[in-house]
Amino acid sequence: MTDSILSRSTPRCLFIVGSLCLAACHRQTAVPPASPQPSPTVERPAPAPAAIRNGEDLLAAMHDRYPDWYRTLTFVQKTTIPRPSGGELVQTWYEALSLPGRLRIDTDLTQHSGSLYARDSIFSVANGKLVSAQPGLNALLVLGFDVYTQPPARSAAQLASLGYDLSRVHQTTWQGKPVYVVGADAGDTTTKQFWVDRTNLLFVRSLARTPRGMTDVRFERYQRLGKGWIAMEVVQLTNGRPTLREEYSRVQIDMPLDDALFDARRWSDAPHWARPEDSRIF
Repeated sequence: MTDSILSRSTPRCLFIVGSLCLAACHRQTAVPPASPQPSPTVERPAPAPAAIRNGEDLLAAMHDRYPDWYRTLTFVQKTTIPRPSGGELVQTWYEALSLPGRLRIDTDLTQHSGSLYARDSIFSVANGKLVSAQPGLNALLVLGFDVYTQPPARSAAQLASLGYDLSRVHQTTWQGKPVYVVGADAGDTTTKQFWVDRTNLLFVRSLARTPRGMTDVRFERYQRLGKGWIAMEVVQLTNGRPTLREEYSRVQIDMPLDDALFDARRWSDAPHWARPEDSRIF
């Protein structure tokens, strides 16, 4: 899940997503994986529509709905990238999140390569060495995860800095379900915006214009995970055509993660959560 969906240009650097969306290094024994549970049939009712006057109200409601959201998350990701000439490139990535604000994506365990989002910055690593560092945020990390674990005012400030107009909010439906849309007026699908399911207050979609065209990111197949949720699949479309699909497995929550894992200078020697068998699951 990484914002590669929004900001990565090559498969070996992504999200940042998405990605969304994680080096033959020192490893520690991982606790047995926790299987996501099917979504319950009945959820607490969403706040009355009149209570959501703007994006700040919605972000606060999202935060307050899940006071015990998990704080760490790891998963193995099947990454599928359609080739312009036909066929698909399929890779296995390894992602670790420490919430709020830290996401590590190992795009190649053998080559010690990947991306790191931490301290409002984006770091790219190749062959275990830091190759670039620049200020930046992963919008999908904020919308899909951080919003539930950090003060709403911080989420609002981050999203405003990314170009979302939090003063604009309207309601519509998405895949047959009611949603809030923040950042655009009704009928506008080209201005930068994010969509949130009204029933469970979960991020489900973002639309943004990028140098490659109109990018549409969708968080799909949500399942319960502890006292939070996870979208088991993230899909990116550019100008209406699929450009990235992320499918998650080996999902674990609230396992101890060494702080060194989120230090780009310690990329190769930080204790890693992934197990050798994880690289063979796809």
